[in-house]
Amino acid sequence: MSERVLLVEDEGDVRESLTRAIVKAGRRCSSAASVEEALSLVEKGEFFDVVVTDVVLGDDEHGGLRLLPELRGRGVRAPVVVITAFADLGNVKTALNNGASFLLEKPFRAQELLEVIERVVDADVSHYVERALAHAALTDKERTVARQVLKGLTSVEIAELENNSDKTIRQHITRIYQKCGVSSRAEFFHFVFPA
Repeated sequence: MSERVLLVEDEGDVRESLTRAIVKAGRRCSSAASVEEALSLVEKGEFFDVVVTDVVLGDDEHGGLRLLPELRGRGVRAPVVVITAFADLGNVKTALNNGASFLLEKPFRAQELLEVIERVVDADVSHYVERALAHAALTDKERTVARQVLKGLTSVEIAELENNSDKTIRQHITRIYQKCGVSSRAEFFHFVFPA
């Protein structure tokens, strides 16, 4: 069964073009132009393997960033690819702290997005994860936390799952990043899934 993509993009031409490319690549795609439309699809019970969202949605300059915690709050644990023409540090930090798996700057070719989608939902992801974690010499606990970071969970969500405090999980994440020679979730993702 092909993976289902939720594409959230307010520009109609871009949304249609990307939807066609995603479908042509053999994936199913549901699209929305706003946070509300995206959440409506989720509330109808559709399951998504990956979410692709723009940051700016219509007049809402941070719509895509607001969508991330809304999705998590509704139980959507799919990896999220954030696309934006405005990759300022604040937006990047917010996106990654809210669980985004990847940030792709506009302009990009449809093929680039398809490659990112492939990387975040690849069926053999565990191979890349285990290889990268083995090279980093992580403790068992750090490996567990690292896997959850790669699933797009926030430190608060990981803390709940691991019965630890958010502070403890953030300390684990800091050590993981140090051992991997990275300083952010995006760099960690690139460390595990090299281009």
